[in-house]
Amino acid sequence: MGLELIPAAVAQKFEVRETHHAAAILHTDFPREWEDLAGMLADFRLLRSQIMTPGGRKSPISLSIDGFFYGRGWVEHDFEIEVRADGATTLAPTHHVDYFRNRVAIETEWNNKDPFFDRDLTTFRLLFDLNVLSVGVIITRASELQRIFDALGRGTSFGQSTTHMGKLAPKLSNRASGGCPVLAFGITANAYDGEN
Repeated sequence: MGLELIPAAVAQKFEVRETHHAAAILHTDFPREWEDLAGMLADFRLLRSQIMTPGGRKSPISLSIDGFFYGRGWVEHDFEIEVRADGATTLAPTHHVDYFRNRVAIETEWNNKDPFFDRDLTTFRLLFDLNVLSVGVIITRASELQRIFDALGRGTSFGQSTTHMGKLAPKLSNRASGGCPVLAFGITANAYDGEN
């Protein structure tokens, strides 16, 4: 597969999983999007202060990722989909992605309930089947970070039923995204900066 394309600075700090050659497709067909993603991940640091700050609607970690992508022209996007039969609309679901540009969607799942992975992968599958998405990306945390959360006294805020790679990997293996290529990154302890 294309995991050898992951820059060393990224592979050192993230647990990486993929389906359907997602890394090779991103690298080859979407070089600008690949460059943004790789750049953000290579520079990413998980700060102690971010972990210690109670979350609201969005955590400081998600907000820092927002700033990076929005500053490079990625947009939060709602896809309006309509299903019609005999001239009547029978279904009109809305599918949301955190960051979208040029047929690439990125979702950040830092500390949500794990059914959010099902939502993300279902959205990727549908958008891929409708030919509006080529690759989906999920940024989450590696399960090993639980040790750091526990040591900081924040372990109960980041429980096992929340989003982490241990919950996502089986869903990727079970083809929950259908034929959509998916690239997943789990933040590991190597990205942790305990001084800031």
